[in-house]
Amino acid sequence: MGQLRWLVKISYKSREFSVYTAATLSLPQPDHGVLRKAQRGDERAFSIIVRAYQIPVYNYVLRMVGDRTLAEDLTQEVFLRVFQGLPRFSLRSKFTTWLFQVTKNRVLDELRATERRPRAVVDLDDIPPLEVVDAPFERLEAIDAVWRAVERLSVDLKMALLLRDVVGLSYTEIAESLEVTLATVKWRIWKAREDVQLSLAREGIEVFGDRKAPVAAAPAAAAPVMAPVSVLAPPALPAA
Repeated sequence: MGQLRWLVKISYKSREFSVYTAATLSLPQPDHGVLRKAQRGDERAFSIIVRAYQIPVYNYVLRMVGDRTLAEDLTQEVFLRVFQGLPRFSLRSKFTTWLFQVTKNRVLDELRATERRPRAVVDLDDIPPLEVVDAPFERLEAIDAVWRAVERLSVDLKMALLLRDVVGLSYTEIAESLEVTLATVKWRIWKAREDVQLSLAREGIEVFGDRKAPVAAAPAAAAPVMAPVSVLAPPALPAA
């Protein structure tokens, strides 16, 4: 059942809105019987897995590459890689962690290959949508500003935030999928939320929420990456 993942109050043009995205609390794992059949090459069993996960994978890829057609193609490629790799997948591991590790690798390959190519603008009607409690005209401008702020995040910050707040993976699953430490994941998500809030503030959109410093130390600065999701106030980093 869907749960509210992002939820903040914003003030824009003298109007107050409650803004959030709807996302599942966590992705369920596939039935082990179905997974075992898919590992043996059962196409019907694999189609069940595809139907269960194609939307969250597509949502994630779409927000990373910013192009609908490309996102559809990459999603198909991801599941082709998953099908080919399933015989070697260990049932002792979480399928969703492995799935989004495969997805992350394919997305990064694509971003590296197209780094100098102008990116298309994502249609705000695409999934996952932002929903607003009221529906005044100004909310469309506010939502547009939200996703512009998200687009300005670095790849690392954006990946972590999307996996948490759109896909619904746990912090531990994100760390395993991105192959980084748990502390790094927590910091990236906190930093992404803070950057979105600051970006919105520059556009005159006030976000109501606490601004607490992260408990975990920030990772060492890395080389700049292409700055290729959601109004959200940066909360304190979770303890677990």
